[in-house]
Amino acid sequence: MEKIKKFKMPNSFTTLFIIIILVAVMTWIIPAGQYEVADGNFVPGTYEQIEQAPQGIWEVLAAPILGLLGTEATEGAIEVSLFIMVVGGFLAIVNKTGAVDAGIATLIRGGEENVNRLIWVLMFVFALGGSTYGMAEETMAFYPLLIPLMVTVGMDSLTAVAVILVGSGVGVLSSTVNPFATGVASQMANISMADGMLLRILFFIITYLMGAFYVSRYAKRVRADNRNSYIADKMEQQKEEFSVESDTAELTTKQKVILVLFTLTFIIMILGLVPWSDLLGRASFFENMHETLLGVPILGNLAGQSSIALGQWYLVEITILFFAMSILIAIVYGINESVFVDTFLEGMKDLVTVAMITAVARGIQVIMNDGQITATVLHWGELALSGVSEGIFTVFTYLFYIPMSFLIPSTSGLAAATMGIMGPLGQFAGVGEAIVVTAYQAASGIINLITPTSGVVMGALAIADIDWGTWLKFMGKLLGLLVIASIGLLLIGTYLNI
Repeated sequence: MEKIKKFKMPNSFTTLFIIIILVAVMTWIIPAGQYEVADGNFVPGTYEQIEQAPQGIWEVLAAPILGLLGTEATEGAIEVSLFIMVVGGFLAIVNKTGAVDAGIATLIRGGEENVNRLIWVLMFVFALGGSTYGMAEETMAFYPLLIPLMVTVGMDSLTAVAVILVGSGVGVLSSTVNPFATGVASQMANISMADGMLLRILFFIITYLMGAFYVSRYAKRVRADNRNSYIADKMEQQKEEFSVESDTAELTTKQKVILVLFTLTFIIMILGLVPWSDLLGRASFFENMHETLLGVPILGNLAGQSSIALGQWYLVEITILFFAMSILIAIVYGINESVFVDTFLEGMKDLVTVAMITAVARGIQVIMNDGQITATVLHWGELALSGVSEGIFTVFTYLFYIPMSFLIPSTSGLAAATMGIMGPLGQFAGVGEAIVVTAYQAASGIINLITPTSGVVMGALAIADIDWGTWLKFMGKLLGLLVIASIGLLLIGTYLNI
């Protein structure tokens, strides 16, 4: 009797392309529509249907390319893709020194408790990054570092992905002071970013504890018995591909210096990305220092008049940072020019696949925008949410933002597109704008943990050699718990007015 072949989940590229096709089909079915726009926001009550803009075969084939390059309506992924490849070059240079392998071996020799504690600490750090500045693309640098550690101590690459993706994801879900989520949404709703802060802090504490417990519990079960892994069939292969010999030689003095520079790179990245002036409400120390430096003759020109102060950085600036630190590490360790170039380019090549996945994922947004169906979906939500009670409105708002977050993965883009409508609707139902903002953040955060329209999610899974279906299975219970907790907290916030 012929054995029935087991269904195999298609790879990331195929999954994303299937979604592009499905969204293109939706542009033939869902009516096209638009709102009037004022100051970049949709004006409530101005929706009107327009001529259908169905996306055909040519548009489907062009979507991944335009996802990389960008269009008038959709920002391209070229900056994200280049950042990912430069990070690959940076990591290749660091790995050439052997410092990371030696550091991981030292950590392993410190005992099992070090690794368990590390999961909780790292998830808190990533959650803090997600909550303060929406840490997402910036996490791509950490996956090639954490995967070898987890695999070497008997866990799997799924554990490493969960530490980073769930950690930063629950932080974005709470977005206590995230300028790209809370800041934009609060501005659109005409409230202060401080409004609803207590509720968002509760979200941060509770969701972090839930996420860290869930991931650490899974990690312990896998370490106790590899058969508990969701990717048990890949464990042996991963041990060959990712693991580090625990008896690696002790760290040399040069390697210790390299690890200091390596750590400093990420510290500078975080300092550069956190919007200090927005948080402080005035010019930050970094901005004042930068302004002073540029005013110094000769030294200011050497520093670069087009340079930007810490706190105002984004992808271009942190890409420059990783490139510059690659050069510095090569100089310190004594890597010559030809070896540096070959190693750096080889490292870039290793992450080309991940970089291209982000572009294909952005192609989904291209089809949505060019097909003119986003406004129609928003209008349906506007009609469904009008005239309901406080508690029902809060729950419906949260549920409404779940599919909207799938259609518009960008948190700032989703806020700009919807908050001008949802804020006034909340007022009509007796629900404060801060609750609407928090409901949007919580729903967006849930979806961004798993959505295949996110280049971060699909890129991370590609690095770890995990298919999307497996990630969904792993996240299933946690997602259910987070949804229940989110709805409960939102209802508490609604009725206690916090």
